[in-house]
Amino acid sequence: MPSPEHIQPHPSRKNHFTAANVLQVLHLRGWLRFQPSDACTVFCERAATLLGPHAADAEGLQELLALIFHYDASQILQTVDAHAVLSRYAARDVIRELALFLLDPIPFDSDRFKELVTLLKDKLELRGRDLFYPLRLALAGRTGEGELDRVILLVDEAAPLPFSVPITPIHSRILEFCSLLD
Repeated sequence: MPSPEHIQPHPSRKNHFTAANVLQVLHLRGWLRFQPSDACTVFCERAATLLGPHAADAEGLQELLALIFHYDASQILQTVDAHAVLSRYAARDVIRELALFLLDPIPFDSDRFKELVTLLKDKLELRGRDLFYPLRLALAGRTGEGELDRVILLVDEAAPLPFSVPITPIHSRILEFCSLLD
């Protein structure tokens, strides 16, 4: 599993998407109902750069963006994937340490992500899926690979922007997720 330094555009994958494509999805899904501010345009450019190489088609791009704009821990925890992840060795330890780390609602950026992964690796002596799947499930809402790390990084960038729907920041996502664990 790559370290957090991998949170850059994927160099070996072609990106077929631009900020205009992201903007189109935002309008289509009703997440943006007006002319974008400069900050929204910057977000669209970054989203296209980070998510584009991981989306095979427009539907794939929409699915990744939806993880930013829609978060419902109750729905997430009802999935078979969630049960599979949470039943793995040390998954709840990862969630607990993740929650403790995120108690301070500092915006979650790539430096903070690196710090978190280093802390979890050192403290729990976990790597790969045992470390990243619970983290991605709690913060992105599903299991998967590195594209979800990019989704996670975009959440706190998008949260303060004037979109048509409120975006649940990372700090609030982990609180909601933990509040529903049995």
